[in-house]
Amino acid sequence: MCVTLKPFSIGRIRIDFPVVLAGMAGYTDLAYRLICRSCGTDYCTSEMMLDKSILASRKLRNRLAAISDEDHPVAGQIIGNDPQTISAAAVALEEIGFDAIDLNFACPVNKARKRKRGGFLMSQPDLAIQITKAVTASVDRPVVLKLRRSFLTGDCGDAFWRISEGAFDAGVAAIAVHARSVEAKYTGSADWDFLAEVKRHFPDRTILGSGDIFTPADALDVLTRTKLDAILVARGALGNPWFFRQTRDLAAGRDPHQPTLLEQREVLIKHFDAACELHGPIRGPKTMRKFGIKYARMHTRPRDLRIAFVAVKTPKDWYAVVDEFYG
Repeated sequence: MCVTLKPFSIGRIRIDFPVVLAGMAGYTDLAYRLICRSCGTDYCTSEMMLDKSILASRKLRNRLAAISDEDHPVAGQIIGNDPQTISAAAVALEEIGFDAIDLNFACPVNKARKRKRGGFLMSQPDLAIQITKAVTASVDRPVVLKLRRSFLTGDCGDAFWRISEGAFDAGVAAIAVHARSVEAKYTGSADWDFLAEVKRHFPDRTILGSGDIFTPADALDVLTRTKLDAILVARGALGNPWFFRQTRDLAAGRDPHQPTLLEQREVLIKHFDAACELHGPIRGPKTMRKFGIKYARMHTRPRDLRIAFVAVKTPKDWYAVVDEFYG
């Protein structure tokens, strides 16, 4: 497979490679973003941050919204339901140094929906547009809107088109579309044909797509079929930060890179050390357990390795598991 991939832009941000890291709550913190950058992605989105949390506690904000000189360009993703509060949070992220603001109107988890945040806003187009206008008027950064194709699976999609049209009229730089309804969460198949329809509807706008991008071949397939500007990789990159290098290889007609155990070991240690620096020696190992389970899928003894990572409580435990399984 040999595919010509073009750079794309989010406002004034130019991104050379159109396969990028999506924001994932609990996963795309600074530590993992830097790992993915070292493995080939040019643009990342932070994990989802509640607007009130950004404003309420400097200590919490410093952890959730941590960035570094190597972590650019990066979007800070916010969730909320009040135009004034979410705008204030966007200003705070701008002051911290995020290159773009990502508004999440797509999160399908029950906690967000019950509190009228995230994907709930797909059922409230007027409020979604009001929030978008408030944020674009408050910051001097490109704004990206994260949407789903509809709120309920059987919806005709009118809310999606109202929100997306209103968002572009309000000055957003791009929309990122997950090809499922909020109701569907992550069940069933993503509707890639809908992504193609969105790009046809907005040929001159920046459209990013997501949903069921589990392999580098999936990423190239969706880009080719839909003519989207870029693909957001979420679950496919968990435990495989090499996904981005592999996609570059495949697009260039090369065999996708397969990391050796030694390469995996180096990344596991580098990721763990960065997580402990960010979260501390107690929270860091707990945070890394879920990553260890994902990394285990690439190992020749995945079940034994998963069990070992689940038992990790201290840095000493982590290094011992790495020594045992990675030599």
